[in-house]
Order: sequence, then structure tokens, then C-alpha cells
Amino acid sequence: MTQTTAPPVIPGPRDGSAEPCGPGALAPPRLTKAVIRNFRLLRRTELSFTEGVTLCVGRNNTGKTSLAKLFEFFVARKKTALQIEDFSADCYEEFLAAYRLYASGETEQARDTVPAVTLTLHISYDRDCGQYGPLAPFVVDLDPDCSEVVIRFTYALGGSALKEFFGGVPVKADATEALEWLGRGIPKHFEMSVTAVDPTDEANVRPVGLADVRTLVRVDFVEAQRGLDDEGDGHAVPIGAVFEQLLTAAEKSRNATWLEELAASIDKTLVDTSGSLDSSLQKVRERVAPTLKAFGYPGLSNQEFVTAARLDSKRLLRNFARIHYPGVAGVRFPESYNGLGTRNLVMILLRLFTCYRDHTATSPESGIHLVFLEEPEAHLHPQMQEAFIQRLTYSVSLFPRIDAQMRASMPGQAEAVEESGTVSGGDPRWNAQFVVTTHSAHVANRGHFSDIRYFRKEEDAVESGSEPGSARTVIKDLSQVTDDERFLRRYLTLTRADLYFADKVILVEGASERLFVPAAEGKLAARGPGETPQHQYVTLMEVGGAHAHRFYPLLKILGIPALIITDLDPVDKSESKRGKKCLVSEAGHPHNPSIKAWFPEAEDITVAELLQRAETGPSIAGGSMCLAYQVPEEPGGPCGRTFEDAFALANRSLFSIFAGDAPAVELEEQARSSVESRRSKVDFALDHVLGDHDWEVPKYIRRGLEWLMAQDGTGTKEDDE
Repeated sequence: MTQTTAPPVIPGPRDGSAEPCGPGALAPPRLTKAVIRNFRLLRRTELSFTEGVTLCVGRNNTGKTSLAKLFEFFVARKKTALQIEDFSADCYEEFLAAYRLYASGETEQARDTVPAVTLTLHISYDRDCGQYGPLAPFVVDLDPDCSEVVIRFTYALGGSALKEFFGGVPVKADATEALEWLGRGIPKHFEMSVTAVDPTDEANVRPVGLADVRTLVRVDFVEAQRGLDDEGDGHAVPIGAVFEQLLTAAEKSRNATWLEELAASIDKTLVDTSGSLDSSLQKVRERVAPTLKAFGYPGLSNQEFVTAARLDSKRLLRNFARIHYPGVAGVRFPESYNGLGTRNLVMILLRLFTCYRDHTATSPESGIHLVFLEEPEAHLHPQMQEAFIQRLTYSVSLFPRIDAQMRASMPGQAEAVEESGTVSGGDPRWNAQFVVTTHSAHVANRGHFSDIRYFRKEEDAVESGSEPGSARTVIKDLSQVTDDERFLRRYLTLTRADLYFADKVILVEGASERLFVPAAEGKLAARGPGETPQHQYVTLMEVGGAHAHRFYPLLKILGIPALIITDLDPVDKSESKRGKKCLVSEAGHPHNPSIKAWFPEAEDITVAELLQRAETGPSIAGGSMCLAYQVPEEPGGPCGRTFEDAFALANRSLFSIFAGDAPAVELEEQARSSVESRRSKVDFALDHVLGDHDWEVPKYIRRGLEWLMAQDGTGTKEDDE
């Protein structure tokens, strides 16, 4: 069902009889979700937006920049022309399948098979709002309780372009040649369409204009900046261009009289300057006139020329505005002399204010302003990164307040400020939502845990030695991590969030392991160069003896290979319910919550059962997580209950532990006694990591690191199953 008529009028609160939505009275419209199909790595994914700052994190090449590019192509640009490279890799086979159907005469099926790139925006609004305003063209449902509009952008093959698109492909072309021919035709024969979709019935749609979309949703982009001035190369947006945009916004604004007066003042100054320049240029002309006459100019038919200076305020701002900083004895330093971090921060703030001014000048109050910020952490030190992301949400109220104060300071502007309703202490009028892409753990630290969206790249599982499979990105909403979400939010804030950007992760439960594991990696690397994870980004996190299991849900969502190194910690429960510490050979049950959470199906699992399960290798869960706990160095031999015990048993000569015919329980007792007489656990690890004597890596740690080395760090669909 396709509608082409005007939006329906619904009886009740949606009939337009009430007053328009006013600031502070009703919630403004919000972009809640974007559903993406077939764009680059974003094959089939969706992103849920927060009301403030949506933090997009993840490793490189996972589709974060592609997200911003899609909004730029579909919403911000007047004309969209994608290339075949912009389609997801999985679409290539669909193009070929469509061509084969066309070649066999099945044209209708061929058309249905040709892939299209789509972006579907879901926008919520207050259903008690009396008038739709810019929402009106997109309301196609008949449900008075519905409070959502859906807008779909579709980049697809034109309605009458099937023959032209497939007709030029050579008859006997192979797959590569066919895709090359089809790729040339995509910009010519594909076109953009925008429709409003009924949230209650997807078949009920109505075509809408891109101008209507831009009235409702404005999209701006603040790219990673390097400077305010254009003295050096590569400064794409110098400070002059920012000032030019501010004046342009003033011309469009309905309530920026102060900026209009400022622009008029600049123009008056330029007129006066132009008059002086005219006189000087005329004198220059008079001096060169004799030379021109000597060559016969102006002659009989040519008129005498005159000179005049024309100075344009916007061009002067763009091309000649410069930033300087005060120095000593009146000497001013150019902008390039300032630190890169300060320059980047000032540029971002000015660009944000410019985006705000332009939005308020051209968009209705109820319009949504979506602002993408690309890697704002560039050149900022950690404290500045954290402060920036914390204060970004304040800008939605700060900028209107600053704007009001600036207008109020201009003569005769007090009444205009009162009429605009944007005064200090009032509700903010900037209906902004921010999408921040970052590779900074400090930025991720200071963002709310529930605001983080993790971009995870997945590839089809293939046999070893085969070509890589098709890759795609899934976006994980960390607000859905309900188990121990409060702990994770606090822990990652108090420590670090580089977990979001790592290729692999190692979780240890004590300071001894945190000091020892890097040394163990180095020792294994020396034995087998090229077989260690040192060429990848592996983060090591100490999570405490009782907390590693709380990371299991998060690690499963992130999908990165994770090695959890823990202790058996056996206890004998025969004397008390809580249990008493005992040696591994004395049977008992593990007292470690990480082990208990790993085997939830075996509530009362014993240490003997754990050792039996680990005989052939460490325990693996979901293909991406490995649990490493102590095991005997040789079958049937003694086994340590902690890292220190296991290290002593793996290096008996260093601790004067001699096997002989002694039973395993006696050797375990020797190991326990030899390490208990030492200093603290940290000193124990340092003595051996930094010592001159050689040592062996305990078997359980070595096997865990070997498993981690064998992982390529690429997620697959099976990891989520």
C-alpha cells in the first residue's frame, strides 16, 4: 500500500488543535535507531542512539567511519552516487546471481535480486504534541497511540534501468569481468529514493522529499582536526572558514540581530577601506598608463579603464583570518607555535558552536541535530580527553546560554533575548544528539557504559589456508549487558577501557600473574618467533580473585579471544560448609567463583573432575574464551593450588624440590612450604621475572598462551552461538 495524499488528521490529541510543542513542556523528537543494509562492512546491522552522546568504539577497520559516511551520502549530500566498493562484499554474489537470472530471461526475479543500500531511521516523538511540525510529512500511520516515525533511504536500481544495467555485460564474462562492468553502471543507473514508512505496517509507505528530511534531521560532521590556521598543509577547515560560516548563519537566522549588526559593521569598515584602496590603485594605473599608450592602448575604439577594490567580508575571513597568541614584549606568535592538543580542542569547540548557530538559524526548534565527531582525542592528553567527553553533553545547554548572553550584551538586544526564550536558566533549545567515534580508552572510560556501542568485525569461518571469507560488522549495544553491569561500569571507569580496542585480552586475578604473564610471553616468543601474539594488540587486565567471572557476559559480546588465568583454590568441605584450604591431591572442591561460573551445569564439581577435563587442553567456551587453571606438569604428578605453587613445581630445582619416589601430596606440600616462606606475592614474581636464573613457564599458563597465539583475533558467527 503506497500513499501519495496529504498526512491524515487523527481525532484526539493528534488533530492539530493543541498548541505546538514548546520548550520544557514536551519531550523533543529523538533519533532512536538506524537500521543499515548492504553498505560496506555494515551488511545487516543496527545502531541504537542515546539521547546524549553515543560512543562508537572498536578496533580499526570495523565500520565506524563507514557509519558517518553513510549519513553523509544519504542525508547531508544533495546527490548520492555510490560505487560498487560501497556495497557489502556479500552483495557481489547477489549482483552476479541477478545477472545470471537476467541472462536467462527471468527479468522480474533479476530485479528483485539486485541488492540495494538502505538506511532506515526511527524517530520517536511525544504523542501529546499537538502539532507535528517538521514531523508531519512522515506520519503515515493511523494509530493514535503511535509515537514513532520511520524514514527509509534506498539506493537501488532505477525503475526502467534493468536492461541498460545488465545489457552491456559481455556474454562470456567471468565473475571478475562481470562485476567490473556492473560496477561502472551503478553510478549511472542507481538512484536514491526516500519514503516514510508506517511503523505498524511496513507495506504502508509514502514518498517524501529530501528537503523535508533535512528540515527534520540536520547532520553535521566534525572531522579530526589538527589546527585552526592554514599555515601548514592539510588543515582542511581553517579558522577563517569557521568565522565565515558564523556570518552566513547570521544572514539566515531569524533572531541573530547581534551577528547581523556585527556583519554590517565589518562591511562598513571594508567599504571605507575599499575607498582608500581605490585611490591608491588609481595612482598606480596613472603611472602605468604611459606605457600602455606606447603600445597603442586605449586607441580610438577602446574605453579608458579605471581600477576599483572590492572587498568581500566572507572571502576575507576565509582566506586571511589568522590566529595569533600573545607573547613577550608585544611579539605575537602564530597559531602553529601552540600545542597540537590545544589547537585541536579549540577547533572542535568552534566547529560545534558553528554547527549550533547554523542549526538554530535554519532549522525549526523541534528539528533533530545529529552531530558526528571523529576521534576528538587527537593530540589531547588523557585528562583533557576525559574532560571533553564529560562536558560534551553540557554543550546542548551551554551554547544556547552563551548565545543568549552574547545577544544580551549587544545594545538594544535585551527584549529580543526575552522573546527568543533562550535565557540563562531556561530550557535548552538545541535538540542535539552526538555520535562520537573514538580509539581512546580515556574517552570510553568517561562515557556511560550504557552509551557505548561496540563495533565488532566478523568473518565467515573458512578452512586454514583458504582465502578470507566475507567480512561484516555487528554493533553490540553494551546497555544490553545486564549481568553485573554496575560492577563493569565502575571497574572499567576506575581502571581502563582499552579492552574495547584490543585484538585479544588476558585476564589475571592477582598481581603475581600480572607481572609474570608478560615475561612468560617473552620467553615463549624467544623459543618460537612469529608464534606469539606480540604483533597484535593484547591487553592484560588484573581483575581480582573474585571478579573475573563478572566479565564473561561482556567478553562474549565483544567476541575477542580472551584468556582467563585463574587458580584452583581447592577446599575440603568435609568439616564445614565453607571449607578448609587443602592441597590438590587431597581432593576437595574449587573455591574460585570464576571456575564455578565457567561450569554452571556442574554445581558441585570437584578438583579431580576439573583436572580430568583439562587433560587434553584448557577449557574453551564459545570459541573465543579460554579458562586456564593449574594442572600437573606431567600426568599423575603433583599440581599447585595457586600460581606460586605451580611455578615452584614447574621449577623444582630452583626451590630444592626433589621428586624421587615421593608421592604427589608430599611434593605439593614441599612446594607450598617453599613459597610460603618467601616474601609477598609481588616480590615473589619480581624475584624470578627480573632474576638472572632461568625458569620454566607453568604448564597451565603455557597452554593458555599457546591457545591465545593460535587465535587470529577475527570474530565469526559461531562465537555468538
